Amino acid sequence: MIDPVTGFRIPDEWLRRSSLSDIRERIESGLWVLLSNGQVLRRGLTTGTTAAAACKGAVLSLVRDVDGVDVWTPSGITVRVKVEACGGRCIAQKDAGDHSSDVTHGMKIIASASPSERTELIAGEGIGRICRGGLSSDIGKPAISRSARTQIMRAIEEGIKEAGLGGAVVHLTVPDGRSIARMTLNPGVGVEGGVSILGSTGFVEPWNEHLEDSVSESLSELERVVATTGRTGLRYSRILFPDHTAVLIGSKLDMLRIRAGRDTVLCGLPGLILRWAAPEMLNGTGYATVAEMIEREPDHPAIARALEHLGKMLPGTRIVLINRDGSIYRDTGVI
Repeated sequence: MIDPVTGFRIPDEWLRRSSLSDIRERIESGLWVLLSNGQVLRRGLTTGTTAAAACKGAVLSLVRDVDGVDVWTPSGITVRVKVEACGGRCIAQKDAGDHSSDVTHGMKIIASASPSERTELIAGEGIGRICRGGLSSDIGKPAISRSARTQIMRAIEEGIKEAGLGGAVVHLTVPDGRSIARMTLNPGVGVEGGVSILGSTGFVEPWNEHLEDSVSESLSELERVVATTGRTGLRYSRILFPDHTAVLIGSKLDMLRIRAGRDTVLCGLPGLILRWAAPEMLNGTGYATVAEMIEREPDHPAIARALEHLGKMLPGTRIVLINRDGSIYRDTGVI
C-alpha cells in the first residue's frame, strides 16, 4: 500500500500491527500516517489548504450559507474542511492534527468575497510579506508559496463555477497572523508582518520538521535517538522509528560521538553518509556521485566497503540508508 501524501510504500507487516479495522481507508484519505509500530497519527492541514477552504467558502456563501467545503490539495487528494460562511464572509480554522506543538493550530483564516467580472486574490492583514531574496516570491510580495496560491486559486474558481458567478474578488486575512508569526521561523527567514501561506502537499505531518536545536545535548543524553542528515531523512525517520527522538544534524556527522550502550540509529540518504565514511569511495569507479552509482550498480563493492568502514567508525549504531521515497536501501539492523 502507498501513502498518497508521501509516496511511501507501507509494508504489509505494518498494516497488520495496526488495531484499526479501517486502517486502509484512513491511509487512503491522506489524513492519517501509519508508523512502523502500528501506531496511527492524524495529519493536519496546511495554511494553504485552510486558506483555500476559506476562499471557496466565501465565494459559495454569496449564494448560500456554507458549513463545509471540499478542497483539492497538491497531493491530488480532496479533503472536506469545516467552515463558517454566510453573506460572502468565511472563517476557516487551521487544524494541526496530532502535531501538538504547532503554534498555528486553531488560527483563524478569514476570506471575504464580492462578485466581480474579474477573479482576483488580495492578501491582507496578518499575511507576511517577503523582505529577503531567494524566497517564494519577490521582495514586497505576500508570503504565499506557488503551490499554495495554485491551490487557493483553484478553490476560488471552483466556488465561482458552483455559485454560477462570472468572477469574484477575494480578500484574505489572518487576524492573529502578526502575533502568531513571531512564534514561527518567519522572522529568521525574512518574512515580516504575518504568517506564511504554505503547503507543498496540503497536509502537515504530525511532528516538528524543524528540530535542529540542542543537537549535542540530544545525541549525548537521549536513550533512544535517530540522527538524520536532511529533511527527507527526518520525515521518514519519524515513520520508521516512532519510539526514538529524531535529531536533524545536517552535514555535521562529526558530532556523532554517541555514548555506547544506547539504542542509536543513523538514518538518511546514502550520498552524504557514505562519502563521510569513505571520502574516496568514488575514485576510479567512473561515477561522479553516490546517487549515480546506486542507480546503476546498487550492489557496487565500493558501497559495501564504505558501509563496513562506517560500522567501525560508529560501533553499536544501526545504519539505515533510504531512497528518496522512504524505502530502505540498506539496513544494518532489522525493523
